Amino acid sequence: MFRLYIAILFVALGACAPRAQLVFAPNVAAGNPVRSVFIGTTRVPQGAGYSSHRSIRPSYLRYDIAVPPLRLPGAIDVPRKATIDPQTQFVATGRTIYPDPGAFRRDLRLALNRRAGADREAVIYVHGFNNTFDEGVLRITQLAEDFELPGVAVHYSWPSAGNPLGYAYDRDSLLISRDGLETLIRDVRAAGARRIILVAHSVGSMLIMETLRQLAIAEPGSAARIIDAVILISPDLDVELFRSQAARIGKLPQPFGIFVSQRDKVLSLSARLTGQRNRLGNVQSIEELADLDVTVVDVTEFSTGAGHFTAGSSAAVISIFGRAGALEAAFSRDSAGRTGLFPGTVLTVQNATSIILSPVTALAGAAAQ
Repeated sequence: MFRLYIAILFVALGACAPRAQLVFAPNVAAGNPVRSVFIGTTRVPQGAGYSSHRSIRPSYLRYDIAVPPLRLPGAIDVPRKATIDPQTQFVATGRTIYPDPGAFRRDLRLALNRRAGADREAVIYVHGFNNTFDEGVLRITQLAEDFELPGVAVHYSWPSAGNPLGYAYDRDSLLISRDGLETLIRDVRAAGARRIILVAHSVGSMLIMETLRQLAIAEPGSAARIIDAVILISPDLDVELFRSQAARIGKLPQPFGIFVSQRDKVLSLSARLTGQRNRLGNVQSIEELADLDVTVVDVTEFSTGAGHFTAGSSAAVISIFGRAGALEAAFSRDSAGRTGLFPGTVLTVQNATSIILSPVTALAGAAAQ
């Protein structure tokens, strides 16, 4: 009965908003800025998109997305009618399907080479539980725009069921998808990316950690050499499992940031379902991670609703980190262990640092700018 109750709550949380969809309208958004997203996916192609079924052979493609100029930070407006509003909604203006990994790498190399040397970096985004292909592509586009990422946006779309009751299917899909993510990382490096930043949401964090662990097993120390930074947003990951993965990885990529919230309702349900006090994304104390070289950013005071994507959907949090270099500066520490400038309180315990963001200090910081 308890598991049924939890399942109903998951459905209720997932039903709060309509599913985001990629709409192709090449001529509707003329004049809007366009951001390209390079994609590697282990989903099976279905019609004009990709399904929840698992594919042994990865697919490579690129979407060109017109960015709406009047969109609110953190928002992905979902078309509810046949009418498309390119002023507030993301619109796909083009799609390229690559016949093989080599063609993907060549086009990605061209995109990287069009940037200044310092900006020849790639941000690889890994989506979380209950995500469709379209939702993942739109989310990395929104994050790239709101956080003013200067590099190339890359997305790894693993075969989530896209169903709030598909948790077990998704966990199995994650494990199947480790090789696919490692292959994509190596493709991005081979294309000439000078820096690779991994960003994951929810259970996508487990996929990143498992892949880093896989790299370390094959070649000890390689995870920190290949990956230049990691950011986990609301990680739905057992804390002891995370510690075990980190121990096997060894030296973690730096910076290594974790966004957490005590008001994350999805993680609270996930913890209850697994019989734990909390998950990594709503960890109660920095002391649980004290021996790890990580920076934890607590966005509890900014969390509303389900609170499961506060770092990427809160306009206030985006205003703090959403300018070029600000996000990395917040996670960077000097020889004294201090973090960059940000509106919050710092607590350092052994190797770990906790940044507790507060709306009061955020407003004070904005007024001083």
